[in-house]
Amino acid sequence: MIISRSVSSLMTLGIVVAFYSMSWGMSPQDQDLPTPLGYVSDFAEVLDDEWQAQIRAVCKDLELNTSVEMIVVTLDSIHPRPHAQDYAMRLYEAWRIGTAQQERGILLLVAVKEQQAVVVVGKSLLGVVTPEKLDDISLKSLQPMFGSGEYGTNVYRSVLSLTALAAQTPAPKEKSPPTRSAGFWMNLTAVFCMIYALWRFTRPERRHPFPRWKRGEYWGTGQGGFGGNFGGFGGGTGGQGLR
Repeated sequence: MIISRSVSSLMTLGIVVAFYSMSWGMSPQDQDLPTPLGYVSDFAEVLDDEWQAQIRAVCKDLELNTSVEMIVVTLDSIHPRPHAQDYAMRLYEAWRIGTAQQERGILLLVAVKEQQAVVVVGKSLLGVVTPEKLDDISLKSLQPMFGSGEYGTNVYRSVLSLTALAAQTPAPKEKSPPTRSAGFWMNLTAVFCMIYALWRFTRPERRHPFPRWKRGEYWGTGQGGFGGNFGGFGGGTGGQGLR
């Protein structure tokens, strides 16, 4: 589930909650989407190298410290799509932003010609990146940049604000290792017992598996019962007892 807030000088802010299914690769309708260039994909070429480096550093630190993946994208135009919102959601899904981090992803998309900006947030961040917070970021940074043309400054400020919110998200729960079933341990124990028995009874000094039986000493009690010869083992046991 993703939540997006769109801003435009010609329209009121709105909120959209959408469900989508993750799939490997792109669908045919998404084949025209660009290939990501890292944390910052400045396809509109409105961010100079210094701003790109600063934004990239913030996004990298955010992922290292919180496991939240934030991607910034600028486009000259989203034509022929009707609105940046639809484009951003498709891009978020196709690029699988935040998927490896358990739905902890943020996409900031800026469409220059249409003067629209969209923030798409993974469902694990909805508790801290709220619509009210996004409205505040929009009013302070995103909307003013279209009038002033200062994309670097305002995109950077927006990224810092989103980073501060994302940092409040609880760390993702680590998956516990799979437990071994009782049957597995029973089988493993049986194998070890077999190996031990084979080693014990095939040692060179134990040419006979029961040496005391061979000497007629193991079962003798001196009271009869097992008197006489012990067959193939040889030796008498009657009346002798254990020696």
